Amino acid sequence: MMTVVEPQDAVIEVTDARISFGAVKALDGVTVTIRAGECIGLVGHNGAGKSTIVNVINGGLTPHEGRITLDGKPVEKYSVKVARDHGVRCVFQELSLCPNLTVTENTRVMYHSLKGWGWRKRASAVVRAKLDDIFPGHHIPATALVGDLTIAERQMVEIATAFSEVAQKVRLIILDEPTSSLDAGLAAQLLNYVRTFVKAGGSVIFISHILGEILSTCDRIVVMKDGKVVACRPSSEFTEHSLVESMGSVVKGPSARIVRIAINDEPVLSAAKRRGQGLPFRAHKGEIIGLAGLGGHGQTETLIDLYLKHSRSWLRERTPRVTFVAGDRTLNGVFPLWSIQKNLSVGNLPDLSSKGFVSQTREAELVQSWKSRIEIRTKDVENRILSLSGGNQQKVLFARALATRAAAVLMDDPMRGVDVGTKQEVYSILRSEAENGRTFVWYSTEMDEICLCDRVYVFNNGIIVAELSGDDVTEKNVLAASFIGAAA
Repeated sequence: MMTVVEPQDAVIEVTDARISFGAVKALDGVTVTIRAGECIGLVGHNGAGKSTIVNVINGGLTPHEGRITLDGKPVEKYSVKVARDHGVRCVFQELSLCPNLTVTENTRVMYHSLKGWGWRKRASAVVRAKLDDIFPGHHIPATALVGDLTIAERQMVEIATAFSEVAQKVRLIILDEPTSSLDAGLAAQLLNYVRTFVKAGGSVIFISHILGEILSTCDRIVVMKDGKVVACRPSSEFTEHSLVESMGSVVKGPSARIVRIAINDEPVLSAAKRRGQGLPFRAHKGEIIGLAGLGGHGQTETLIDLYLKHSRSWLRERTPRVTFVAGDRTLNGVFPLWSIQKNLSVGNLPDLSSKGFVSQTREAELVQSWKSRIEIRTKDVENRILSLSGGNQQKVLFARALATRAAAVLMDDPMRGVDVGTKQEVYSILRSEAENGRTFVWYSTEMDEICLCDRVYVFNNGIIVAELSGDDVTEKNVLAASFIGAAA
């Protein structure tokens, strides 16, 4: 465990912050102190107030009440510029890179001092050096267009850019779900770097729904619920069980896995060997199939291929064979200008329509039913989708898919940024739907989720190198196949 510095070494302190959006109290008297040489875990369900307090700390929001002090000195007009000048950087869950610019050009956007003759060379050197420090062996060229990178690579670039020191020292990094798109190996590299940064005197606010990361990396944990801090203690005083309880969730055991001795029915979905190598893919009625392995090794491509193979290219069927839950909600999921209701119902328009017109009554009933079932936290479904936290946006996409009649649901890491309580509810829904005959094909970067599946295909270098089922679906077996399967 890293040394906890004394309270007088506070880098920034927010005292009794209060923010309301109409009748909703986003922050209700929150006090948080961030000290030098300390990693603070910030946890709570989606909508607990985590994003709001982060926006206060990075200068994006001004509290309606309360005060902010920097190095013990009160600040009257705190802003994004003041925060940045004080060395505060933020890596958002919703990535903020410009997709039409290169990695180098995005670095220049972040650091205005990289200007004048030769700025490209200097910006390129800065971001390459930090990528090498945090993610050795990354293979991301500084000349690459961000839009051409995978979501994991974009997350890596954003992290490296935030940690880069240009013209001033980085004192506080806010990491909002930084490993949500990273596989286990990349996540371990990042967490190791965070520990190194903190030991050197830096400060980190670490937000993650992967509680194991919080407990293993953070010195102190702040738990939020309904806009308030409900617990603040050293991480050594928490267990995963007590941390979940402090967030207000009931701890549940893992769902029972279905053990199939023999499968004689025709597969609902199938695909030949990829590039003529490895194993073929098949999924039968009522199965939950996991796609595992290191990120970027063909899992998402397999989901896309399955969707294109088993769906009509133009006219939508009333009973489609497959539906898709996108992992990159910003790029492939939400319609940002639409309401929550329209985003949820758009996948089920044939069932909501009569003579070409959508029934507003049926649409409202469908949306309210799924809002309650999956606990989408909003007062009004007519609000814009972007009014929701990232995790609640993901719930809308999940509900959109489950509300259809599709026999198979393809899921591209759909639980990114979703809190532990909601995950447990979704797991229960998945198992219930599977028992009623629905098939799920689930790519996840979280090993706990992979271990919930009935069968798992492990990918390496773009092909399926192993098939695990029943009690053989373990972290040890998945990792072994991920690293040595291609050579077998």
